[in-house]
Amino acid sequence: MFLTFIWIIGLNLTMKRIFFFCVLLWITFSCKKNQVTSVQNLLAIANPKTVVQSKKIDHQIREINQAIIVPKLDGEMNDPAWKEAIWYGFDQKWLGEPYTFNDFFGRYKMAWTPEGIYILVEIKDDVLYDQYKDPLRLWWDDDCIEIFIDADNSGGNHQYSNNAFAYHIALDGNVVDLDENKKPTLFNNHINSKRKTKGDVSVWEFKVTIYDDTYTERKINEPLVLKKDQKIGFAIAYNDNDGSLERENFIGSVFIPGEEKNLGGINADVFGTIILKE
Repeated sequence: MFLTFIWIIGLNLTMKRIFFFCVLLWITFSCKKNQVTSVQNLLAIANPKTVVQSKKIDHQIREINQAIIVPKLDGEMNDPAWKEAIWYGFDQKWLGEPYTFNDFFGRYKMAWTPEGIYILVEIKDDVLYDQYKDPLRLWWDDDCIEIFIDADNSGGNHQYSNNAFAYHIALDGNVVDLDENKKPTLFNNHINSKRKTKGDVSVWEFKVTIYDDTYTERKINEPLVLKKDQKIGFAIAYNDNDGSLERENFIGSVFIPGEEKNLGGINADVFGTIILKE
């Protein structure tokens, strides 16, 4: 610092002016940069559609094999793709009190084709409850499967945007998520499903057509053609209600650190990562 001071004193008037002008430019640029960052962060809070985020860190990485024979959506487990696939569990309590095996048990398998992701789900639930016939009314408080999809595995906020999707599939097959206007909307053309229930065990089969963040409601949208080695953000969960006004448990497939676990419908960073393999 002292040597710098001596060096400045030794400069002629013109050089001093140039030096201080450069310092002034550097200070101005730094302030503007910080100001822009602050404004972007404020905009992100005011408008969740504003994308200000760091890259998602991949976790719960799972490789999913391509189905040579496309699974038939019939609520049965006898497709060749399911015989080769691995079972994964619904084993993370995101909301609610502890539950017993008699109350709930869930597991799932996955496969893919260029046209979409296929999911086989087996749920043991002693009570299937559907209190609201209107599919757009408090849909999360009925028994339902929830499938989370982030087409480009980018993570980030998606609560009121199509950066990612949180599909709620009701017992009657209706598919609900919030649209970009913060309104519940049916996305029945995104997911086809079939459920068969015997006793307290339900078998669901899903075909999930994948759309990216360019998807716009009430317009023609082209689904993605899936390819080998593609990464997709993914999680799945079950909303369980045995007869209460509100859901009693929310049981997911991905560990979420911290006290707040109900983040799947807001932040795609908590999704796991699947990699499509042949």
